[in-house]
Amino acid sequence: MLRLVMVAAALVWWAVSAEAAVRTKVVEYKQGDTVLEGYLAWDDARIGKRPGVLVVHEWTGLGPYAKKRAEMLAKLGYVAFAADIYGKGVRPATPAEAAKVAAIYKDDRSLMRARARAGLEVLKGQNQVDPKRLAAIGYCFGGTTVLELARDGADLRGVASFHGGLATPTPGDAVNIKARVLALHGADDPFVKADEVAAFQQELRAAKVDWQFISYANAVHSFTNPDAGNDNSKGAAYNEKADKRSWEAMKLFFSEIFKQGR
Repeated sequence: MLRLVMVAAALVWWAVSAEAAVRTKVVEYKQGDTVLEGYLAWDDARIGKRPGVLVVHEWTGLGPYAKKRAEMLAKLGYVAFAADIYGKGVRPATPAEAAKVAAIYKDDRSLMRARARAGLEVLKGQNQVDPKRLAAIGYCFGGTTVLELARDGADLRGVASFHGGLATPTPGDAVNIKARVLALHGADDPFVKADEVAAFQQELRAAKVDWQFISYANAVHSFTNPDAGNDNSKGAAYNEKADKRSWEAMKLFFSEIFKQGR
């Protein structure tokens, strides 16, 4: 009996230790002359090289939400780096400010791609990361960004876009995509309309990309973020079912793309 109690106690201690093993740090880096400030998360209880996942933030810039997702990925055993597309200290405080800053990159996809690549290089350079097993995920603005990173020919196993914009000014660049693509979409998203979805799917189909597209019923824009509220009529709202289902879809996607030898 005593032995069983000791074993149980040891298991509890191990579980608590494993939870506490996730480490984070702020990483300052550059793209050109611009100083950027990202957020690295990893589990230091794990040994050896492991897959790395780039995380790209929403239109409000790198903040608590993207950092939380990086930590969640670390708990799954990945090294996650939440990149900074806007620059150190550039964190829009209102929707109007966010729209203005995001437009800089939406109107200059080369700059958007360069900022994403800078973040990917930081991730790739981490000692714990297997540089041959990399992926990228993004939310809203970040979803658009990781798709552009893929179109730029980045050496990624996969990209997952959560309620991201799908349109691009250069659809022909899809021929450069090396990654498998997973698009996770709110079926009622008023900001990404049916014609944009159709054009995106045709773009990938024409380029013979390995892609998946999943639509979630009753979900609008920002469906993974609780801070979006719960009023679908505003066009952006949290949907718990879609949030959980899309995360599970991403996990399954990663289990496929990160198999050794693939």
